[in-house]
Amino acid sequence: MADTKKQQAEQLKVEGNKALAESKYEEALRLYTEALTLDNNAVLYSNRSAAHTKAGNYVEAIEDAEKAIQMRPDWIKGWSRKGTALCYLKRYEEAKIAFEEGLKIEPDNQQLKDGLAEAESNLTGPGGSSAIGNPFTQPDVMQKLEANPKTREYLKDPLFRQQIELMRLSGSMQNVNDSRMIACLGVLLGIDLQTFDDPDDIPKPSSSSKFTSEPPSSTSKPQSSSDSNSSQQNKSNESSVSDEQKKAKAAKEKGNAAYKEKKFEEAIKHYDEAIDLDPTEMTYLNNKAAVYFEQKKYDECIAICEKAVEVGRENRADFTIIAKALARTGKAYLKKEDEENAIRYLNKSLSEHRAPDIAKLVLEIEKQKKEKERLAYINPEIALEEKTKGNEFYQQGKYPEALKHYTEAIKRNPQDAKIYSNRAACYTKLMEFNLALRDCDECIKLEPNFIKGYLRKAAIFTAMKETSKATLAYQKALELDPNCAEAQQGYRSSLIQENSDPEAVRKRAMENPEIQEILSDPAMRLILEQMQKDPNALKEHLKNPDVASKIEKLLEAGIIAIR
Repeated sequence: MADTKKQQAEQLKVEGNKALAESKYEEALRLYTEALTLDNNAVLYSNRSAAHTKAGNYVEAIEDAEKAIQMRPDWIKGWSRKGTALCYLKRYEEAKIAFEEGLKIEPDNQQLKDGLAEAESNLTGPGGSSAIGNPFTQPDVMQKLEANPKTREYLKDPLFRQQIELMRLSGSMQNVNDSRMIACLGVLLGIDLQTFDDPDDIPKPSSSSKFTSEPPSSTSKPQSSSDSNSSQQNKSNESSVSDEQKKAKAAKEKGNAAYKEKKFEEAIKHYDEAIDLDPTEMTYLNNKAAVYFEQKKYDECIAICEKAVEVGRENRADFTIIAKALARTGKAYLKKEDEENAIRYLNKSLSEHRAPDIAKLVLEIEKQKKEKERLAYINPEIALEEKTKGNEFYQQGKYPEALKHYTEAIKRNPQDAKIYSNRAACYTKLMEFNLALRDCDECIKLEPNFIKGYLRKAAIFTAMKETSKATLAYQKALELDPNCAEAQQGYRSSLIQENSDPEAVRKRAMENPEIQEILSDPAMRLILEQMQKDPNALKEHLKNPDVASKIEKLLEAGIIAIR
């Protein structure tokens, strides 16, 4: 039955790939989603992430990429998908981290290198075109401009709209000195280019906690004509503000004053009055949600924020205000210790408007979440079971299978040095010497007196024909156990190989601190130059006991030779 489901999922994946290649993004998403109900695997999440990116659903693309990463952290595709989607959201710092994580797994992957270069090029200094790219080429450019009340008015001009469309298609930027174009640029970048007042009457958090929500303003001030508050902008075309709107604003300011004095129930009463008088203004709902947040009534806060977003969407509110409501929802979920929903809503907020503090918060939560998941996954008993399975496969010569179980054992108990040693042996059999050396180093770091770590390392260097390094590794092993037969035999064998290769002898000698000190002495360098030009000069220098001793050491090390 399980095999049948996998086969069905594979067929759906093939059909999804075909739909994606034909730019039928919704069809591809449907097929991948259906496939995931049959077979929950990283490849399907990766493919659906690609489809979401193509369809412009960047937040959803990141979510799927992260699921792929969680299932297969050593597979670069998940990191590549995540970095690409983050770049589309202009979250270049996070994209850079994603591409770098992928390159740790596969350092020579060109696609990841290109992605990293793209992210880094957009982080070069303020003001340069490389710092922001051309925002008019965004696939959802018209939707963003339509969502903003001010730029929506500009789009009613057919010629102006045509100019935006031309810029979207051509990728060139024209007439950016035009005041209307500057306003559009600010909307697309999420940058306040015209010094608008705070649209939500919400100042910075009063608490030092990085997880607090923004409370209502402690000082009430009228919103100016340049305010980016969407509902006020919608009403700017009217000849005057209605009496209900004036009363609503007055009630809101009373609520803000009550909030400042921590009279939360009174503040809610005034915000409710403002909501009743003007139900199309989401700011009043946002402020009420902030009160619930301070009261630690997080479920009520979330419900009001969701209502605020609904009202904002219906009345075409500015995306910066919607972003604040979504961010507050995410912070409320964080207080409820629901990190998954917290990240989800904070990412939705970033897709509306990229606020640096929210982007930083997402990174911190993701880091904490991954660390919790890592710690929760640790189980020494299961690690032992996986290690035993790995040993069985290793003895059968089934090294890829053994590697899989050793890796799982390490995840289950990352402090066990012996598992790293076993995996190093497995990597050696698979000719993955650099990975094997990395595991040996980790083994030695965890347990410096574990002789097997040094013996494995020496054997790897021998296989790599790094005889001088092998000799040093065997020497370390002998320091731990002078009677170790394997170390003694290995040390003698590596010395014989090394002595048969003059270049290897010289290389090892150059690594000796005493030799390095002699060669760095300016007086000795001058003496050696004289000896090279005039062999007879050696007799005079040998009369000095100190110089003679140093020359003898260089002769023994094979650094110099006397003819």
